[in-house]
Amino acid sequence: MIEVENLTKRFGSTVAVDAVSFAVKPGEVVGFLGPNGAGKTTTMRIITGLIYPQSGTARVNGRDIWDEPVEVRRLLGYLPEATPLYDEMSVTDFLRFVATVRGIPSRDIPARVDKMIDVCSLQTMAFKDISELSRGFRQRVGLAQALIHDPPALVLDELTSGLDPSQILEIRRLVRELGKEKAILFSTHILDEANKTCDRILIIDDGRLVGEGSPHDLAAMASGEAVYSLEFKGDAELFTEKLPNHFKVVHSRPGAEGYTGMELTCSDSVDHSEDLFDLTVAVGGKLRQLSRKEATLEDVFLELTKGGEA
Repeated sequence: MIEVENLTKRFGSTVAVDAVSFAVKPGEVVGFLGPNGAGKTTTMRIITGLIYPQSGTARVNGRDIWDEPVEVRRLLGYLPEATPLYDEMSVTDFLRFVATVRGIPSRDIPARVDKMIDVCSLQTMAFKDISELSRGFRQRVGLAQALIHDPPALVLDELTSGLDPSQILEIRRLVRELGKEKAILFSTHILDEANKTCDRILIIDDGRLVGEGSPHDLAAMASGEAVYSLEFKGDAELFTEKLPNHFKVVHSRPGAEGYTGMELTCSDSVDHSEDLFDLTVAVGGKLRQLSRKEATLEDVFLELTKGGEA
């Protein structure tokens, strides 16, 4: 639904986006992560036709930003980071205005406005002026205007920025629901948000795409290792000798009551907890504790973006 092909954008001598390519399919929520100045917003502005690249292109449902820019805008719902609203209008009047601008037939506008108020949970704010709304409700109004013409694709830039935890949970639920039918490109600085909201994640740094995949796939790509911690009673030397080659002993230390504490890394992404339990039993040992830890999305982000430094 959204296709980005070899996008490059420069501002003077600064390369903001450098040969970036990716796609977002219908029914998919794709997270777009990167440190400040990495190129996220510039990429989104190109997709939505607000600015043009030096080279490359973007397409929405097969419509190219160079050849059919107006049609691309019709197919997209866009919410920029700074939500553009008319403070002097009521929520209902603003949504009616946006519906008119979007070319929705006048006979259909009341029903569309009512649906957006319901979808975005704006019932208690429908007749209040936008200037009276909290940050969370302003974001909901911004999302409603992006949805009012029922576009097949959404581009949402920092949708949950500045929201409290309960508002974030509500927005997350709404995005997941919308993502069942629409293609959604969703940028955020909150790594946990991306992990819980997105089907797939793109990581951009210094204008280049440096990582792509599900949260689990990215963790495996970035570290390639899982860490196992265990405590067991038995022959530690024999246990070490019997370990398969994909394990490496990081450290081993004697503990109280004859137990040995050991930390292992494993180059295989498969969970080998049962294998370690079986090995302990096979060498006549007794296992007291076993845990496995994979790289988190935060670990991945820091590794792929060199600690977030541009």
